[in-house]
Amino acid sequence: MTQLSISMPPALQTWVDARLSEGSYADAADYLRDLVRRDQAEAAGDRQWLKAMIDEGLASGVIDRDPRDVLDEIIDEDPDLRA
Repeated sequence: MTQLSISMPPALQTWVDARLSEGSYADAADYLRDLVRRDQAEAAGDRQWLKAMIDEGLASGVIDRDPRDVLDEIIDEDPDLRA
């Protein structure tokens, strides 16, 4: 395992200390590893969502209409979108 040394402002250190006092983490390193793991999982979920949206867009096909006409139609359907 590699070591990482970080500096943080007092307010963040106070937050880390408070989290440690709750007893869920053995030490600051344990807490930070957990944060990084959760960030990795969230990023993976974001990539999956983005891929699904791209796949949905590709599957929907291509239209031959002018994009401005399409946007105008969408705006006409939802008056809240008007500027």
